[in-house]
Amino acid sequence: MTVRPALSVLPSSLRARLGLIAGLAALVLVVIGVLYAGHSQPGIVDRWIVEPTADSVRPPWRYVAVAMDFWGEPVGAATLVVAIVTGCLLFRRPRAAVFVVAGLGASVGTARLLKSVVGRTIHGDGNLSYPSGHTAFATALGLVVALFVTGRLGLGRAAGTLIVLAAALVAGAAMGWAEVALGAHYPTDVLGGWCTALAVIPATAWLVDRVADRRLGRMTDAGRRERR
Repeated sequence: MTVRPALSVLPSSLRARLGLIAGLAALVLVVIGVLYAGHSQPGIVDRWIVEPTADSVRPPWRYVAVAMDFWGEPVGAATLVVAIVTGCLLFRRPRAAVFVVAGLGASVGTARLLKSVVGRTIHGDGNLSYPSGHTAFATALGLVVALFVTGRLGLGRAAGTLIVLAAALVAGAAMGWAEVALGAHYPTDVLGGWCTALAVIPATAWLVDRVADRRLGRMTDAGRRERR
């Protein structure tokens, strides 16, 4: 039995740096959560940036914000996940497909869990807002795609780290802007969503690689025994 080698979803050159970034992101996530636990009003940072309202932006930018928000909703998010997973399977990268589902699911799931724990609401309507699940999903998606690109191109540590962080920043900022513009989240909620993905995705990638490598090792051992 021949075992085909698989590309790691977390390039070895980035493990140390992304591990450090994940730790710092988790720290920021916890600190903001503690500061705003149970609050329903914007904080000093939120007021300094912008205090979101239902009409923060007007057409045509409002239409752009609504379109962005759609891709963080269940239907839009599921469409993106199915499309990326299908692409992974077509290119015979089952490990990558598992990582997409596990990474994005863990990021959104963590954001939802933290919302219940922190209990921060917005506009006094009871809607839990910290951290932003939409921003966590978008940032996680950017990180997943960037890790694929970095792994496929075999980029070095500096270039790989730059691409991964740039993708996270662009994806998170785009969705975060939409959420603040629509009055769905405070800026610190967006920051929390961004940090959620930065903390969860590297850890999930490491775990997927570890489990897959162990399985690959068992299959390799089985193949050697068959050839004896």
